[in-house]
Amino acid sequence: MKIVFMGTPDFAVPALEMLIEQGHQISLVITQPDKPRGRGKKESVSPVKAAAQMHHLAIAQPERLRKNKEILELLKDIAPDLIVVVAFGQILPATILKIPTLGCVNIHGSLLPKYRGAAPIQWALINGETTTGVTIMYMDKGLDTGDMLYKKEISITPDDTAGTMFDKLKNLGALALKEALPLIENGGAQREKQNNSFSSSAPKIEKEMGKLNFNMSATEIENLIRGMSPSPSAYIEYKGEKIKVHAAKEAPEFAATEDAGTILNVDKQGILVKTAKGLLLITEIQVPNKKRMLVSEYIKGNQIELGYKL
Repeated sequence: MKIVFMGTPDFAVPALEMLIEQGHQISLVITQPDKPRGRGKKESVSPVKAAAQMHHLAIAQPERLRKNKEILELLKDIAPDLIVVVAFGQILPATILKIPTLGCVNIHGSLLPKYRGAAPIQWALINGETTTGVTIMYMDKGLDTGDMLYKKEISITPDDTAGTMFDKLKNLGALALKEALPLIENGGAQREKQNNSFSSSAPKIEKEMGKLNFNMSATEIENLIRGMSPSPSAYIEYKGEKIKVHAAKEAPEFAATEDAGTILNVDKQGILVKTAKGLLLITEIQVPNKKRMLVSEYIKGNQIELGYKL
């Protein structure tokens, strides 16, 4: 098939690599513009652009697709059979959706119609799901509302974070697309409309969401930490300092009359904190301008005050 690929982050790279390995003609790769990153604000390319360059593919990096006549004409000239979109970062306008003869398909990181939106992987963890997966879907003008074609499911383990699930689902997504390609080439007769009554949203994750509220239960806080890890990360405010929390787990409960948020104990196991329901053991942190580390390492040269209320 003649394919135009649209994607930006590392999550999209396995799908692009798979299409190349399968011998499809990748006529164009569209990715987000280069952005300044790091302390030096050096321009850096997206993982998808880096992969496309390695394979000597044609690349376009428009600021916007909507009302972009140059991109529209380029796509019309290419006349692709299929447009594949994976975590591209922009909504495709209707003018582009109409171009490929076999449609535009997307790899979405959830089992639709649950978790439509920008952050399905994070929200599945935050909400304590035990299974998730990927959906190969046809794109329409809505946000992740198009017809579903193919799904693959995977378990979420208690140790999984958003980071580990990204790695699992990017590979699962490439496999799902590979298995769905024959269905797409045959016209997608198996496509199924989404049941909107079962839909849920997964909006963009904001940094402010990571502030831990100990009036929640230990289970809810642990799930939030997992969903925010490794970035932008959950955090606590301790004596005016923002400390990132990268790992924590619910601890065996014992009678404690202190208020929620009180530090009950600090040892090599971690920082034990009272919550509204249950106890939370914080095991891995990152103080400003330092690398992430186990609490057992941090307390070798630093003190954390018992009885302090977070």
